[in-house]
Amino acid sequence: MTDTPVTPKDLDLAAITGAHGVAGEVRLKLFGAGVDALAEHMSFIIKGTEGVLTLKKVRSDNKGGAIARFAEVSGRGAAEKLRGTVLCIARDALPSLDDGEYYFMDLIGLAVFTDAGDAVGRTVDVQNFGATDIIEIEKDPVPTKGMKTFMVPMTKDAVIEWDDEKLVIAADFVDE
Repeated sequence: MTDTPVTPKDLDLAAITGAHGVAGEVRLKLFGAGVDALAEHMSFIIKGTEGVLTLKKVRSDNKGGAIARFAEVSGRGAAEKLRGTVLCIARDALPSLDDGEYYFMDLIGLAVFTDAGDAVGRTVDVQNFGATDIIEIEKDPVPTKGMKTFMVPMTKDAVIEWDDEKLVIAADFVDE
């Protein structure tokens, strides 16, 4: 396990799934809170590049996705070439948080320790099935047999503290 957190610098908001029409619009698969959340941003980083796309307009496709027009895309051919492109925003473009609040992306990749100081592993995912957020932790070292990950609720009893580098859980919640 490394001591360097792997928190991503950019947040993936959508992926281009193909062209829509002949004027250069694209269909989007949304990863965030919907079209309104996407419309709050004027430009997007093209993941894995230095490129940027400037949003001109966006609307719902009424199927859970969106249709968008970008200033840099001038026709169907250009739109088709963007298929598979992931659109991101910089972490610092997100609204600031109050104490005790977090973005899932800030928890993923954190080293996990028990309140006794024992290294446990690293967070690999955060889920929410309705009651509370659940953190998935990959064990380190990864066992050759048995479960490689376990889950811990994001409650005060289970997760004692966290910061930019580590997450501390109560030893009672460690799945041996």
